[in-house]
Amino acid sequence: MIKREDNPDFLNAFLDYSTTILNKSPNSIKEYNYDLTMFFKFIKMHFNLTNENDFKQIEIADITIETVKKIKIDDIHAFLGYLTTTYHSKPATRARKISTIRIFFHYLCQDASSQFLLDYNPTLNLKTPKKDKRLPKYLSLDDSKKLLDVASDEDNRNCERDFAITTLFLNCGMRLSELVGINIKDIDFEECKLNVIGKGNKERTIYLNKACMKAISDYLAIRPKEGIKHDKKYSEKALFLSERRERISNRTVQYIINKELSKAGLDSSKYSVHKLRHTAATLMYQYGQVDIRALQELLGHESIATTEIYTHVNNDQIRNAVERNPLANL
Repeated sequence: MIKREDNPDFLNAFLDYSTTILNKSPNSIKEYNYDLTMFFKFIKMHFNLTNENDFKQIEIADITIETVKKIKIDDIHAFLGYLTTTYHSKPATRARKISTIRIFFHYLCQDASSQFLLDYNPTLNLKTPKKDKRLPKYLSLDDSKKLLDVASDEDNRNCERDFAITTLFLNCGMRLSELVGINIKDIDFEECKLNVIGKGNKERTIYLNKACMKAISDYLAIRPKEGIKHDKKYSEKALFLSERRERISNRTVQYIINKELSKAGLDSSKYSVHKLRHTAATLMYQYGQVDIRALQELLGHESIATTEIYTHVNNDQIRNAVERNPLANL
């Protein structure tokens, strides 16, 4: 939860702008606040504006816009260096923080409605760290079947719910937040599809195959109909409920999947909910011969470059390619 009283006015104004004008999701707003809070704590330390030795205890509410105007690209580079040496931050982490800082300064320099308008944008020549190119971790087809078998174990009193959750992850490649946010009214049972809200509050349609439709129907048949909490999470509308009869939380879903992975004999430290998204995308590409553009639409990626990580090939494909060389039998 964001404590606005801990922020300087210009930071709260930026968060309001990001919410109302940029239409960013609550998760993005939290990330912006976290990234910029960390950045301004560093700035206070870097500019000798605090005597506090404990970085976590540095307060930023007293930072003025005059201090922000003094920030140069070298100061941002110093911040990135601090992240690397002190927190051993990965390139992806530093890239996200750079993106946040860019958006923040663009707002201050370009938006005429801002009362904190700056004349100079220090991020104009700021480069993004090169990310390590790694193949995504994913479950094999056999391991995916093992996970589904575990999820359907009738010894689990929530087997219908947990099986439906696992089925949707492995068949549709949806994000954790998207699954948790599903409302029953989002499902079109005649057309076999549902609408989810993805990153940036963008709505997209996910089509449901027979396995998904059956899993959802089986769960709805036993889903509690009474005693559901009426709360800010609109639990009464939610597809998936916790045992407390409220909208299931991200943490509970993560716990369910970790438990299933362990029962299936799979390394829960290696795999996760997000790896099930990778698994769905990889299986569709490798076995379903899904077009990369269709996969991009299904996963809700803005850039085709993000989807291309799933076009990797496995060792068997490489071996088969060599064996099929017309010179192989000469």
